[in-house]
Amino acid sequence: MGIRNYWPRIRRIWITVGIIVTVVFVGWSLIAYRADAEAEAATISDDVVAVSATQGIWQFSPTRPSKSATLIFFPGALVDPIAYAPLARSVAAAGYPVLLVELPYRGAFGGAESAELWARISSALALIPSDHAVVVGGHSRGGVVASTLAAQAPEPDGLILIGTSHPRDVDLSKLEVPVTKIVGTRDGLASPEEVEQNAFLLPDRTRWVWVEGGNHSQFGWYGFQPLDLWAKVSAAEQRRIMTEAVLELLSSYSLSER
Repeated sequence: MGIRNYWPRIRRIWITVGIIVTVVFVGWSLIAYRADAEAEAATISDDVVAVSATQGIWQFSPTRPSKSATLIFFPGALVDPIAYAPLARSVAAAGYPVLLVELPYRGAFGGAESAELWARISSALALIPSDHAVVVGGHSRGGVVASTLAAQAPEPDGLILIGTSHPRDVDLSKLEVPVTKIVGTRDGLASPEEVEQNAFLLPDRTRWVWVEGGNHSQFGWYGFQPLDLWAKVSAAEQRRIMTEAVLELLSSYSLSER
């Protein structure tokens, strides 16, 4: 029997394997990017933080008088935006309003560069009191959006980049505002090597926060993301370090300085 006789069978096997792999990958992704129960619970208002959502913007507002900085945060691509609700709630509970801006189509199909996203950003900026510092931040693809926003005029008052190799396409080295870069040493999507290759695009006084053993997925409250590495630190510890770093940058602002 020649190879020609086997080819139809080989072709059927490859097609079958390809379909199975695709189904498994899509199924895994649907589960992986889903917000967990803790994130769902963080979207419920209480006596400390009021939560509301409209037109792609989640607002986490302190119920007591807020401090003098507002955080605009962008989620990672494909991730359920509310997977970052616990971070937003912790920041708001500390007195800083947070605007969690959803990426259209979760960042797929050009959603992270769309006119719709920039319209949402404009709407979010309009919600911020005039006496507040505007700090922008994001995780993964959200960090790309934050970097792009920081490169435009007027520049924000602060920048927080989490689990991203960016800035890669814009030069932020001349920024004169506080910048915090948070990196997991076992990040499978934004490796330390990639991050360090682009370090020259950040200001020299950037504050670097290295999460030893931290991966990409544990910067949000969702599942294990495809292509990531297994973390060697607990999710709770990784998120604690991240949250404290975010609050430290925000705490550098006060009404007396504005």
